[in-house]
Amino acid sequence: MPVNITKPETVLLRWYAKHGRKLPWRNTRNAYRILVSEIMLQQTQVSRVKEKYKEWLSLFPNWNALASASNADVIHAWAGLGYNRRALALRDIARQVVEQGEPTTREEWLALKGVGPYTSAALASFSLHHRELPIDTNIRRVLGRALLGIHFPQLEDDERIDAVGKQLVATSKKHFDVPQAIFDLATSHCVKMPDCAACPLVTQCKAAPDFLAGRVEKPKRMTKKTTERIQEGKKYPDRIYRGRILKLVREQREITIGAIGPAIDPTFDPIRDSQWIEELVERLNKDNLVQRQGGAVKLS
Repeated sequence: MPVNITKPETVLLRWYAKHGRKLPWRNTRNAYRILVSEIMLQQTQVSRVKEKYKEWLSLFPNWNALASASNADVIHAWAGLGYNRRALALRDIARQVVEQGEPTTREEWLALKGVGPYTSAALASFSLHHRELPIDTNIRRVLGRALLGIHFPQLEDDERIDAVGKQLVATSKKHFDVPQAIFDLATSHCVKMPDCAACPLVTQCKAAPDFLAGRVEKPKRMTKKTTERIQEGKKYPDRIYRGRILKLVREQREITIGAIGPAIDPTFDPIRDSQWIEELVERLNKDNLVQRQGGAVKLS
């Protein structure tokens, strides 16, 4: 039986008009503001991003303002969002836009260093209103289930999802709202174990009958194979301690390297761990997040 591609789109947009989340970056086609939101939303909860988004725009309202900002400026402004390299990456994208001009196609966005397939598609859709479908975890889950009947879609399913999903944005006047509707459906109904009975797509979804009949087992919690380095005797990956160092330097402006260990780790042993602290600081320095001058460490 062929997939009905028009009706799901209509249902989605009707549902979204009534139940869609009111988020500040959804009320603009300004590419800069949309990019800020997209970078912030990577690995950070929407509730936290809503707070920081307005603060960020008050400090850096446009490409030029951000492009001229120092590392220290953007790292201070990014406080609380985590994964601080995103802040520098965002600033570096702004510098490319100022130098080269704002892209007018997905391909031009993708050509910028720091902009990947998802972000370029999101900018093309939300800012340029091109008929693009940005695929992230949420869109993968909803469309993989609804259009292909895959209970738990994976990365390897993206090509098929893209092929059928793009048809959802092919004709609608509000095609740019289709991804937004899917994002919201993914958080309200189509979660890991979905609430199919209440989902507006229940009659169109190919996976819904299996979930409703109880034929889908909840997947076992998968342990991700991590490549993160964990120092012997430490509870957390190095990434956590690097974040603590950066927070410390951000708050104190400058700190001696000898004071870092006891401040970030209650189990710190100067004989055993001093070299480890040196390595953490060196990694932050390499990422241009801090700079070291003799025995002092400060924001770069």
